[in-house]
Amino acid sequence: MFSFRRPGQGRPLLWIAATATLSGCAGGVLDPQGPIGAGNRTILLNSLAVMLVIVIPTLVALLLFAWMFRASNRNARYDPEFTYSGRIELIVWSIPTLTILFLGGLIYYGSYHLDPRRPIASSQPPLDIQVVALDWKWLFLYPDQGIGTVNQLVIPAGVPVRFKLTSASVMNTFFVPQLGSMVYVMNGMQTEVNLQTDREGDYFGMSAHFSGDGFSDMNFRVRAVSPDAFASWASSLQGGEVLNASAYRELARQSINVPPASFGHVQEGLFDAIVRQTLPPGPGPAETADGEPQVSPKALPAAQQPQPKVGG
Repeated sequence: MFSFRRPGQGRPLLWIAATATLSGCAGGVLDPQGPIGAGNRTILLNSLAVMLVIVIPTLVALLLFAWMFRASNRNARYDPEFTYSGRIELIVWSIPTLTILFLGGLIYYGSYHLDPRRPIASSQPPLDIQVVALDWKWLFLYPDQGIGTVNQLVIPAGVPVRFKLTSASVMNTFFVPQLGSMVYVMNGMQTEVNLQTDREGDYFGMSAHFSGDGFSDMNFRVRAVSPDAFASWASSLQGGEVLNASAYRELARQSINVPPASFGHVQEGLFDAIVRQTLPPGPGPAETADGEPQVSPKALPAAQQPQPKVGG
């Protein structure tokens, strides 16, 4: 059933719907906080505009044809012998061709200018951070500072960050929506992505690829601070808990909803050992009393659930 309203009636509902829609953009890909995220948003909006060039005229033509050729329209032209029209063929083929060309240009821009491995132009030297996807937590190593963190990522605002990533277990995905460029990681392989945030603040990072029981809690906090605050933070961690091969094996065990933690000293070459599998992949599910793999850690009693030993 359709109902008709006076002009202006129902506008509050439209404003509420629009506000709710736009508020959902905060903290996501449509609210970028760096050059890569801004480039990703531009591609999304331009692609939407190009596709609407087809969608909107098609919907308008659908309504127009339905009205023109309705059963009650005695003036509609009836031509059962019609077989071919050069003008119609030109329109039918030219619009999709132009759309493909425009989308191809956007794809080229995204593939070249937003290549994850392409360094970000800046007067500041990049900060190197090594990322390891574990079950179900994120390990961040700062090779130049000799420190490491679990489920917390601190970066300096306005400074390019060069991430080198791998997985210690199954395939996973590293994604900070407001910074851009979702990147897949695999065990025994290394990939790279360059990101940057332009302003200080807290951002949400996540795993965007289902990887088992603890996937929904495999999130991390990104803190963008001033360069001086970052240097002070890194210095404050030095001398704390040690992350060596033995501690890493404990950390690699499956665990769910792991709180943020930090390490004041990281064994040199740890990340390379993980990539080259000198350190073995994560052990996977724990075994039951019968020696069978316990596929779901949630099924184990709380006292028997594997818990990693990490520093504060």
